[in-house]
Amino acid sequence: MSMEQNPTIGLVDDDAGMLRALSRLLRTHGYAVRTFDSPDRFLVEYAQADMRCVVLDVSMPGCDGLQLQAYLNKTNRSIPIIFLSGEGNIPISVRAMKAGAVTFLVKPVDEEVLLEAIALALEQDRSNRGQREEMDALRGRLEKLTTREREVLEHVISGKPNKLIADILGVTIQTVKIHRMQITRKLEIPSVAGLVSAATRLGVVPAV
Repeated sequence: MSMEQNPTIGLVDDDAGMLRALSRLLRTHGYAVRTFDSPDRFLVEYAQADMRCVVLDVSMPGCDGLQLQAYLNKTNRSIPIIFLSGEGNIPISVRAMKAGAVTFLVKPVDEEVLLEAIALALEQDRSNRGQREEMDALRGRLEKLTTREREVLEHVISGKPNKLIADILGVTIQTVKIHRMQITRKLEIPSVAGLVSAATRLGVVPAV
């Protein structure tokens, strides 16, 4: 079991018997479970259900598992996916893995193998959430910069020295130094390399 108590696992399969069997297995091992008989039903509840991973059948009527995966990727609604398939289709499994699936398992799936895959998916989810929280915090710190500090940052990450930045902005070198100190304090990043890395992640464009 993960560090989090009773994480919620989504199960998506048009086979009612499979949903019951997997739901029983996961609940026995302490997981909360949400079941869906189609990708469309999953999407209706996905945003509110706070599921930590989804066990997803590949072949279903209408929107299949790969289409659901593509939609989630396109809309940046990241969730670790474990695919299940009634047959070992190598091209489909390759597509699923290239698109970010945790793993691709063939039915009937071994219980221990599935539980190990879920543990891996939950670890991936924790990592993803940690990265998103880090980015949200960094984005919040960036928003604390004044307009002039943002201008100085854009010049700093382009590699310009203080004197050139001062000349471009029409201020003194000392003023540029003060702005840089404020940028470092507000962003909590002491090095230029760190500023460049953070700016790249946030989409800040270096000044020309």
